[in-house]
Amino acid sequence: MLIKQLQLEIVEEKGPLYGLLISDGRNQADLLFDIMTKELKILGDNALTRFLLANEFQLRKLLHNKCSDSFYIGFQLDFSVIDGKDIAAFNNRDNIVVKDHGSIAVIPNAEKRDLTEVYTDGSYDEKHQHSAYCILKKDLDGHYEAHEFTSGDKSSSLIELQAVIKALELYSGDLRIMTDSQYVRKGITEWILHWKLNDWCTANGTKAKNINQWLKLEQLCEGRRVEFGYVKAHNNHFENEYCNLMARKKCESMKSEI
Repeated sequence: MLIKQLQLEIVEEKGPLYGLLISDGRNQADLLFDIMTKELKILGDNALTRFLLANEFQLRKLLHNKCSDSFYIGFQLDFSVIDGKDIAAFNNRDNIVVKDHGSIAVIPNAEKRDLTEVYTDGSYDEKHQHSAYCILKKDLDGHYEAHEFTSGDKSSSLIELQAVIKALELYSGDLRIMTDSQYVRKGITEWILHWKLNDWCTANGTKAKNINQWLKLEQLCEGRRVEFGYVKAHNNHFENEYCNLMARKKCESMKSEI
């Protein structure tokens, strides 16, 4: 897997149209991007422009994720692009994304291994500011084991992240994590690779959130195979619905403890 580290600078502004300069340290590429229509033009013909054209979707994703107020002359950003990344495979929620002893791969659900599955879900009671999550393990014999935990966090995304971290702390060996959180699934299998190369910067030039938790999760994935599958929330999926119910009950139980 070839990862190219690049530098972006906004050098020109004409209304909604911005001139961008991208460099890889040897070659430069001039681009035009319209923040209203999202039209992108990659100008010229050299090794870098051909690389960007071949991986245009990743570049477009970066630019589309930038807030409008982060487009200004002088804005600079270090970022990275994976050459030949199968975007469709990663975006297909039916696929399994695998972290296997440091390597990343995507496999169809039909090709998944026989692994212990761990389902996680979190809940946040905004009115009472209580949060909790549930972890449900399903072993290869179909036996279940459940755990509920309180959480001091007030962000649903962070509670979901905390649940997966706790699951990997509880259970060793190869596992399949099933979550309804795209934030967790994409964060640990896609985004963290770029964050670590780009000093944890987002497309807006700001720091990514929950850095310590992401590093902890990555550490817990080391030395084993961890598969990340997606399950749609509130879709009559037994294990996911169970985790959601027990997380909410755990939140409710906290009221009586006050």
